Amino acid sequence: SQSKSLQTGSTALLRGLVEGQRILSRAKRGWVWNQMFVLEEFSGPDPILVGRLHTDLDVGSTPIKYVLAGEGAGTIFAINEITGDIHAMKRLDREEKAEYTLTAQVTNRDTDQPLEPPSEFIIKVQDINDNPPQFVEGPYRASVPEMSQVGTSVTRVTATDADDPVYGNSAKLVYSILEGQPYFSIDPNTAIIKIALHGMDREMREEYLVVIQAKDMGGHMGGLSGTTTVTVTLTDVNDNPPKFSKSKQNFVIPEDLGIGKPGGKVKANDRDIGENAKSTYNIIDGDERDVFEITTDAQTQEGILRLKKPLNFETKKSYTLKVEAANIRFDPNSGAPFKDTATVKIAVEDSDEPPVFSKPTFVLQVDENAPINTVVGTVTARDPDVTGSLVRYFIDRHTDLERQFNVNVDDGKITLAKPLDRETDMWHNITVTATEIRNHSQISRAIVAIRVLDINDNAPEFATEYEAFLCENGKPGQVIQTVSAVDKDDPIQGHYFEYRLIPEMLNNPNFTIKNNGDNSISVLAKHDTFRRQKQEMYFLPIIVTDNGNPPMSSTNTLTIRVCGCSREGIVQSCNVEAYVLPIGLSMGALIAILACIILLLVIVVLFVTLRRHKNKPLIIKDDEDVRENIIRYDDEGGGEEDTEAFDIATLQNPDGINGYLPRKDIKPDLQFMPRQSGGPNGVDVDEFINVRLHEADNDPTAPPYDSIQIYGYEGRGSIAGSLSSLETASSDSDQNYDYLREWGPRFRRLGELYSVGESDKET
Repeated sequence: SQSKSLQTGSTALLRGLVEGQRILSRAKRGWVWNQMFVLEEFSGPDPILVGRLHTDLDVGSTPIKYVLAGEGAGTIFAINEITGDIHAMKRLDREEKAEYTLTAQVTNRDTDQPLEPPSEFIIKVQDINDNPPQFVEGPYRASVPEMSQVGTSVTRVTATDADDPVYGNSAKLVYSILEGQPYFSIDPNTAIIKIALHGMDREMREEYLVVIQAKDMGGHMGGLSGTTTVTVTLTDVNDNPPKFSKSKQNFVIPEDLGIGKPGGKVKANDRDIGENAKSTYNIIDGDERDVFEITTDAQTQEGILRLKKPLNFETKKSYTLKVEAANIRFDPNSGAPFKDTATVKIAVEDSDEPPVFSKPTFVLQVDENAPINTVVGTVTARDPDVTGSLVRYFIDRHTDLERQFNVNVDDGKITLAKPLDRETDMWHNITVTATEIRNHSQISRAIVAIRVLDINDNAPEFATEYEAFLCENGKPGQVIQTVSAVDKDDPIQGHYFEYRLIPEMLNNPNFTIKNNGDNSISVLAKHDTFRRQKQEMYFLPIIVTDNGNPPMSSTNTLTIRVCGCSREGIVQSCNVEAYVLPIGLSMGALIAILACIILLLVIVVLFVTLRRHKNKPLIIKDDEDVRENIIRYDDEGGGEEDTEAFDIATLQNPDGINGYLPRKDIKPDLQFMPRQSGGPNGVDVDEFINVRLHEADNDPTAPPYDSIQIYGYEGRGSIAGSLSSLETASSDSDQNYDYLREWGPRFRRLGELYSVGESDKET
């Protein structure tokens, strides 16, 4: 019975929906299909009837109430509880929400008890054309190469419409161009923009502004539309060759222009931009093309003419070159010549040039020890200008600091100013300058290398100071020493030395010499009876002669010492004293004995030194040490009270011990003898200090333990006089200390102490 009741209620509600549809049809377009209300979106302020619910239970006798629940119930949609009419209370926008799901139910008005089960239905918002097309990504920018073919795609634009694309033509868009004809066209359906005009040249116009319109409703009357802009830029292609502004160009270049320096600039203009406008320059024809070169300035795109070789106005006065400018990048299929040529005529301007030496470097020769004013050689230079000025020559003294050479200012002859010694300097490099007489600023330089040729002016001598050793037990004919010689000269044929004994030694019974054939000799012993007791040392004079012209010779003495040797011939001792030592003591034993003796002497010396430094201390180790009174010398004091423990006179120099020396700043009227005062425990401080001073002065080994001995005595013989306020025995003059009061408060007390007054005199 419950199922039957539910079926009956649903049938009744459906009838109510159909009834509501009839009412709705009379009020506004709408219909019911499969329990669905369809309502067009609206924007009016007044409520609009959506539909009416009705049940078979509503017969007039039963108190019923219609209840609405679900999306928007009570806010967007309201229901009449009695009649079941549903109204839309607010604006409905399909673009915000396309449908609402609601639930309707019939209840008892008095008890709120449901009379039928709830029934669900949908209110669908029907779209109307209330949104224009929009270009979300606009405005657009696009580029296309210049000279593109007709139909070349440029870019594509896209517009969107918020209306329902399914219902009607509200979202069907059609595209068109409002501005940009006849250069561009657009496909009405795909919105692809294309080239519409042939031969669009960037050099004529680079940028175009195209206005695109998108219209809904398929473009028909009443449709909404939106627009956007597309900025189209034509990109450059290399369609223009470089072009010289003038086919003939003239330059004037001075003949003294340096190598590599720019002499002129040419430029070929190109209407293209970027890489397409870059050109390179070359010299393709002309006379003496190797004199000039042309390079390209990457920044200015100019061709810069530079010198590769020096110019000479006297030799050639003008040059004609053919210069070509060609694009670096070009399309070989285009067939256009992307190059241009120009004729460049260069006139050489005459300049005042410096003199030119016949050679950049001169190599001269001179014998060493040649006399002064000997001609070494001649340098020549000339003025290359047409006028041909005379030239004067000078030596750069920075290259000839010792002034060993002179040059004739008129003819360039170089002469000796001092004799040369090859053994001191074999080469001399000087710089000679040539200057025009008319213009002293025109100077040129040449290097003159002078080689000093050798002459035989040095005698050969021993290679070193030889000292030979001869064993007492040597055999006759034994080689004592091999001797070689050296010669500072450098003859072309090489050195050859001849050795011989001096005539007085030719028949000597002890030694002889033998030529080794390699510019050296061997000294041989003639017998084996050499003894140190008989003769310890021999001197053998040897004459060495070279093969120069004239030959030079020198006498060199070889010293030969007779030594004691081992059986193997090893030298052990060369002293005569060593020979008389006992045979049983070896050299090692002698060294050990000598080392022990030296060690004992060192120990004895250290012991004596330590004993002498171990003296009785000069300080009285007593609780009442008088030094406590002495070290407080910085206290200003109060007069007589400060001298109770000792007499200040004892601190003066030794000459003033027995007498009172007055202060410099106080000249007393009366002099008095120093007061004798006894210290505590019966110690006489004055006597104690004098005794210690006497001991310290007469003890040369005692260090200055007590500083009293050097405190007050500044020494004798100073010319400047004393700098201390303590009096010395060298002066008794007055001194004025009034200026101390003018130095400020800090020196006021000091000035009062040193001022001359009656109170000071009495004191």
